[in-house]
Amino acid sequence: MSNNQDLAARDLKVLWHPCTQMKDHEQWPPIPIKRAFGVWLEDFEGNRYLDAISSWWVNLFGHAHPAINAALKDQLETLEHVLLAGFTHEPAIALAERLTQIAPKGLTRCFYADNGSSAVEVALKMSVHYWRNEGQPQKTRFMTLENSYHGETLGALGVGDVGLYRETYAALLLTPIRVMSPDAYQRADDETAKDVALRAIADLKRALDSQGHEVAALIIEPLVQCAGGMRMYDASYLTLVREACDHYGVHLIADEIAVGFGRTGTLFASNQGPITPDFLCLSKGLTGGYLPLSAVLTLESIYEAFYAEHLAQKAFLHSHSYTGNALACRAALATLDLLNETTLARNHRLAQHMLASVETLQDHPNVAEIRQTGMILAIELVQNKKARKPFDKGERLGHRVYRHGLSAGVLLRPLGDVIYFMPPYVISPDEIELMGKTAVEGVHQALKNH
Repeated sequence: MSNNQDLAARDLKVLWHPCTQMKDHEQWPPIPIKRAFGVWLEDFEGNRYLDAISSWWVNLFGHAHPAINAALKDQLETLEHVLLAGFTHEPAIALAERLTQIAPKGLTRCFYADNGSSAVEVALKMSVHYWRNEGQPQKTRFMTLENSYHGETLGALGVGDVGLYRETYAALLLTPIRVMSPDAYQRADDETAKDVALRAIADLKRALDSQGHEVAALIIEPLVQCAGGMRMYDASYLTLVREACDHYGVHLIADEIAVGFGRTGTLFASNQGPITPDFLCLSKGLTGGYLPLSAVLTLESIYEAFYAEHLAQKAFLHSHSYTGNALACRAALATLDLLNETTLARNHRLAQHMLASVETLQDHPNVAEIRQTGMILAIELVQNKKARKPFDKGERLGHRVYRHGLSAGVLLRPLGDVIYFMPPYVISPDEIELMGKTAVEGVHQALKNH
């Protein structure tokens, strides 16, 4: 038995994998990874896999980056962790300073948590607690966009709208007010992406007219609804939604957990409004894919609403044991050192290569569209191009592309029948060519009998 087979067999006796039907592993065992470098993962038999999805969107500058490695080795010699209640440390302070400097103007306070879902939970609780402290305890509800996803803890799941994740746990969840998504995929033949955004704003305003008095916050994923199928929308929506929230006295929570740190072409997707949200949720790429860490940035006025003489009076009672972990903060600082205007300019050129690598699929009868925002590209597979009729779920076309990708040495984990690229920023044009060629071949192979 090879090392790969031995580890896979041991895995299946003890592990329960995330977002996985474990029965699938009876036919396709998990692939044990021995090491990783740059955009490549390598198993115990020397097979390599190009990480086209940045290991679930977290790895910004490739695996085993020497600068991040060096920063962590240095930090290990001084401080690995200390509680952040009554104590503090240099990496946590320095990271908060850096984040508030580069974030949209006005976000001056940083609250740490452990992961993206936790960051969303923090923002939801802060919003409701703020209104309570300000004498408006009736503002306890949330607005969310159709087809949105914000995480899988109960609070975060409660403001999502992807049935696959939500329906099983519906009895445990919040009941948000759902409003139309600006998702440009749903445009009519005579509409532009901006037209859809305007329709979505009109729907939002109607809902705020009738229920705004009880709404604490609206939560959105700026520009790209990622787990909802990489659906994308016009940046004009950001400016208009900010204006609507201000008019009706509702907080705006920008969930940039997946789209922050250069993914959409700008440092933050909110920059394309440009807007300043009341809460900015960050995670995933924050540490370059090394360690769990998230941050919620907010306004000084919101921070001040919690300032009082006694803990129980107005204080925000939310904590994580690993809040502001020193190693994670140091990894984040090293990651931000690599993220600059040169990186963003290079990403712009790489994004053009990504689109060119799959452009032959534009006219495929089962490709509804190829859409792109910065370093995120998605290919939507459908049964009927004109009607945009999806395939039956049992056909698992996306899964077929995924299996082809692995056989060709490329990790393409789809979202249903949406094949997407979200690679590390260190990917080369040649590696993009391999990624695109593999995806094109995989689509043709999966659809050859349709």
